[in-house]
Formats: sequence, structure tokens, C-alpha cells
Amino acid sequence: MREFWLARVRSFKPAFEGWYYVLRTQPNAWIHAFISIFILLLSGWLRLQNHDWVLIILTMTVVWIAEFFNTAIEALVDLKSPDIHPLAKAAKEVRAAAVLIAAIAAVLVRLLVQGATL
Repeated sequence: MREFWLARVRSFKPAFEGWYYVLRTQPNAWIHAFISIFILLLSGWLRLQNHDWVLIILTMTVVWIAEFFNTAIEALVDLKSPDIHPLAKAAKEVRAAAVLIAAIAAVLVRLLVQGATL
């Protein structure tokens, strides 16, 4: 049983390494981090209701997931196509658009929640 739990704990190592990779290599991840912290502090200061917290956390999570997929796709495209190729360019533009859409949605949700709390 002990080995089972140790294996479960060890299985988190790649996830934390991936998280570290994103923070180490992606300047936009730091922007997301600062904005996330600011929004969490602001939400706490405004004493949001539980349902508002759920919306804030879900939208922040979507932005972070988009950023992580963005980084993964960029790494794969660079691996497969180190030279500039129209399809590689399209893949990178689409993944960047996905992050932008998630970030815009997060801002809109935050504004709507803020409007509900004023």
C-alpha cells in the first residue's frame, strides 16, 4: 500500500515540472499570475458571494489552461517545424487567439461580478 501512495505522489512530478516550465519560459504567464493574484485579493476585499467566487475561479482556470495548452502547442510546433511554415504559423496564431478569448471572457466575467457586488 505504501508503494501505491508513493507512486501517486511521484506522478505529480511531471505536472509540477510542466508548471515550472511555463512560468520559466512564458512572460505572459507572469502577467496572468499577477492579474490572478490581484483579482483574488480584490475579490476577497469585496467579500464576494460563493457563486461569484466560483465564476472567478473557473474563468481564471480557463485562462491558465489555455496558457498551458498554448505553451505545449508552441513547443510541439517548434519541434516539428523549426523553420517558418504557413501551417506552423497558423497553429501558433490560433493557440494565441484561444488564450486571448479566455482572457477576454475572464475580464467580462469579472466586470459582471463586480457590477453585481457594487
